[in-house]
Amino acid sequence: MTLQSGDSRTTRPGPVTRTRVRHVSGSGVRDRRDDLATEEPLEIRLTAGGESRTIAITMRTPGADFELAAGFLHGEGVVQTGDIAAIGYCTDEDIEPEARYNTVTVRLAAQTLPDISQLERHFMTSSACGVCGTASLDALRGRCAPLAASPDLTVSAEVLYGLPSRLRKAQGVFGRTGGLHAAGLFTPDGTLVAAREDVGRHNAVDKLVGWALLDRRLPLGEHVLLVSGRSSYEIMQKALTAGVQVVCAVSAPSSLAVDLAREFGMTLVGFLRDERFNVYSGADRITT
Repeated sequence: MTLQSGDSRTTRPGPVTRTRVRHVSGSGVRDRRDDLATEEPLEIRLTAGGESRTIAITMRTPGADFELAAGFLHGEGVVQTGDIAAIGYCTDEDIEPEARYNTVTVRLAAQTLPDISQLERHFMTSSACGVCGTASLDALRGRCAPLAASPDLTVSAEVLYGLPSRLRKAQGVFGRTGGLHAAGLFTPDGTLVAAREDVGRHNAVDKLVGWALLDRRLPLGEHVLLVSGRSSYEIMQKALTAGVQVVCAVSAPSSLAVDLAREFGMTLVGFLRDERFNVYSGADRITT
């Protein structure tokens, strides 16, 4: 599998966009520069045997775009380890030069495109909610089995207490903008393995899973996933397909996220902050 760069004559968008703001504090007013988290569309195209198809359009923070595309496709069951032959920014004639870095083409090793009709989704996503249209566990039951518990995977409450601050320290762009979510992958002893940022929580998870897929690290059964914000059904789905057994969030889970965790044997921790948390599923993996 090869990673290809885009056209050097175009400008690649960065994760931070500068703007001017009027800052008001008490009775003081001043004009100053401010940094915003960049949000731009990313079109993901799939190609095989000379045929090409747009799979998804998502709003994301530029950066780790190849990982985002790979992670998204893996989470939807479209690709597995070894299925991707190359990933590159699109140079098709129908793409305007200024949009080239907002279109990623994933070339498959197979000679035909997979049948994605069984996914029963309209692949239009946003940074806020991710792929819309699926609110049922039925789509997962056909392609995922409950995770086999690892007898050696336990995480102490003391380790969990320290994860949010470690993830926060790894958020370089958040430190400048205050406007990004993050996902971090940790070992059971609390060592940070990788972290990714994005305006969307689900995108940050896709970037992490895509990194693991492209680096042939899947499944991630011996790791802990921490996401900023809440844990949703979609985040749990992505974690499940990557083999993650322990998912933590600094905010609340949704009801469907809890249902998924309980049905598929995952540990789900919520409200992980200020040395406290709730365990919604799989409490046997947490030692107190």
